[in-house]
Amino acid sequence: MPQQPENKSKKKKKKPAPGASAADWALWRSVAETITPLPGKKAEAAPPEEPEKLSALPRRAPKKPEFPGDSMPLRNTLPELAAGAPVGLDKRTAQRLRRGQIGIEARLDLHHMTQAEAHRALIGFIEESVAAGRRTVLVITGKGLKPTGEIGVLRTRVPHWLNQPPVRSRIVAFCEAAPKDGGAGALYLRLKKFR
Repeated sequence: MPQQPENKSKKKKKKPAPGASAADWALWRSVAETITPLPGKKAEAAPPEEPEKLSALPRRAPKKPEFPGDSMPLRNTLPELAAGAPVGLDKRTAQRLRRGQIGIEARLDLHHMTQAEAHRALIGFIEESVAAGRRTVLVITGKGLKPTGEIGVLRTRVPHWLNQPPVRSRIVAFCEAAPKDGGAGALYLRLKKFR
């Protein structure tokens, strides 16, 4: 077997700097323990552990998501949907959807539900609707207008949830419902056709 030319510039093994934190050294040790040295080479000894420094590391509590579904990152490459912006619909179908001229095949009323209950119900409803072959459904959030002028939580959260996995991949578009179906307190959802 032909020998490869020796690299004149020998690289030193990278390890944490002398003033590195105990966490850096702990990480280095855990990685170094998994390495098998080349034949004829010795494993480099790691510096002794410093338990007092390791215990002094600050411990952060995991951040609790403010709303259900916020902990799920958007990992899909699908464009974000916005109410009334039909990304995946032709102009005619989008116009008919906005006007409420497409037959509604199922309804989900989220009134009087907590955010967690509404989020679970929405995901289940969309999954069930897709499995049943439904294409247009109505989700009623309620207008949620408060005396202070604030908009209801579900009315603002549902569009956010519709853009998160697993339901985003099942929705073509959504828009505010026509007044006869609830107006600003409801959304038409156009679902993808799955075979």
